[in-house]
Amino acid sequence: MALLEIRNLTIEFDNTRGKLRAVEGLDLDIDSGDALGIVGESGSGKSVSLLAIMGLLPPTARVRADRLVFDGIDLTRLGARDRRRINGGDMAMIFQEPMTSLNPCFTIGFQIIETLIEHAGISGAAARRRATELLATVGISDPDEALRRFPHQLSGGMNQRVMIAMAIACAPRLLLADEPTTALDVTIQAQILDLLTALRHAQGVALILVTHDIGVVAETAERMLVMYAGQGLEVGGVQELLEWPSHPYTAGLLDALPERNLGRHRMAMIPGAVASLTPPPPGCRFAPRCARAEDRCRREPPDMVDTGTSRTRCHFPHLRAGDA
Repeated sequence: MALLEIRNLTIEFDNTRGKLRAVEGLDLDIDSGDALGIVGESGSGKSVSLLAIMGLLPPTARVRADRLVFDGIDLTRLGARDRRRINGGDMAMIFQEPMTSLNPCFTIGFQIIETLIEHAGISGAAARRRATELLATVGISDPDEALRRFPHQLSGGMNQRVMIAMAIACAPRLLLADEPTTALDVTIQAQILDLLTALRHAQGVALILVTHDIGVVAETAERMLVMYAGQGLEVGGVQELLEWPSHPYTAGLLDALPERNLGRHRMAMIPGAVASLTPPPPGCRFAPRCARAEDRCRREPPDMVDTGTSRTRCHFPHLRAGDA
């Protein structure tokens, strides 16, 4: 049994233009110790899916799923007390912007120790020692001094390390990371990714990493899920998808990578804009931007199909010779 199993996840909001289905029909599995990268353009449903797993969406959101199960526990049936026990304990999240996630009114030490008191049941000198150990684990050179600092007194990279320390404080089995390196420079980004990889291998933590950067997924994850306009369009092994994408959208994202455009006068790009979800296109959501779209694509929503290298939501997936 997978550590996390999601089947047919749907997330809806009401807005001024009617019902917005931000995520529809999403399937996802991850086992202990595995790493899954989720990529796609802004508005594709990546971050909102993580928030649904954590139970952090506002009351205006409607979350439905045939299965939303973590370690045998149905997350859709959890009460508030049981949800608080799991969040921060067995399951933790690293948010995109640490300065909006850390409380500016309290020291770093207070915030880490509060997590340990709530979820690990330790306090006093033991909690402070553990907080110091956690900051050292994430590469902060003077952890005792950092404990006395407020978030605004630390750099963005240091605050992101603090967020990781808080996330791993209670040895979670599943770590959700939402664009954890977006605001950081390239050197610090590489250090954070190396840290996440080292923690995953050392502690056997399962990692779901949301990012716009396919290069980050290639360095960090074994599997990749490509999302577009609220749906999963393709999922498979990272190397398989990089070498042979079956969905035109995946191929378009890869063609737009800077390293694949060296020597070109203009970079390759996917024409058009992400489809509106109020309402979405009647057929394939990518059809208005797809050079390979046919009439069937504009009429009939495609199902996920197995191509041999991935599972793909496409009527006409690109197959390798011999896989047809």
